[in-house]
Amino acid sequence: MNMVRYKSREVLDRNKIEAFLGKARIGHLGMVDGQLPYVVPFNFVWANEKLYFHGAAGGRRNQIISANPEVCFTVCEEYGTITDPVPAKTDTAYMSVMIFGKAELIVDLDEATYMLQEMLQKYVPGYYNRPLSKQHVDKYRSAVYNTSVQVYRIEPHHITAKENPIEEEKMYKHSK
Repeated sequence: MNMVRYKSREVLDRNKIEAFLGKARIGHLGMVDGQLPYVVPFNFVWANEKLYFHGAAGGRRNQIISANPEVCFTVCEEYGTITDPVPAKTDTAYMSVMIFGKAELIVDLDEATYMLQEMLQKYVPGYYNRPLSKQHVDKYRSAVYNTSVQVYRIEPHHITAKENPIEEEKMYKHSK
């Protein structure tokens, strides 16, 4: 596995990576469809040192994962432009994490229910007045509504992270 080339931007602090993954809202799942790349954006949850996402059953993503479960999930947040008197040194403030692993369909109802509850807590905290029931999740995982939901887990076998931190005094501020 290739390591981060730009060592001065490499993030090795696991707590910083975990905090970033806990807050970031969208990631991109990269897969290999035969000889072609295929990338899909997803919301996700990072919990217990694993990444979880969900989506409808069927479709291209599920076919690709069935044929080749090796994936890369990339999360990146852009914080603005860093200015410099030298145009070639103008840069972007950001953080990114790449998680390499196998996407596995979660068949255990308890784990699927827990992860979908975690997703609700992340994206709509406090909106629902009671937790998801296993019965509710089981209905949506079946074909009862013709929109069955599948929950996947990626257990990382490799993680890389990079950051170019905000330099407040150099951040570009657009004036109108």
